[in-house]
Amino acid sequence: MLDERFIMHRFKATRLALMVGMIGMVGFFCFDMFVNRAIRWDLLGILVIMAVTKLGAMLYYQRTN
Repeated sequence: MLDERFIMHRFKATRLALMVGMIGMVGFFCFDMFVNRAIRWDLLGILVIMAVTKLGAMLYYQRTN
């Protein structure tokens, strides 16, 4: 059986991985935009989807808890 500590550690690890991934993608997007003068629409689309999902989940959990 799982206890609350394991679930909270998994939640925090997932949240940290999301933040590190988004920072990496933003960095790569900005680097490509400024150095190569090219906008990577695929990276921008994924970043927007991740941000909208994060904000939607935050609003949903705020209302339901």
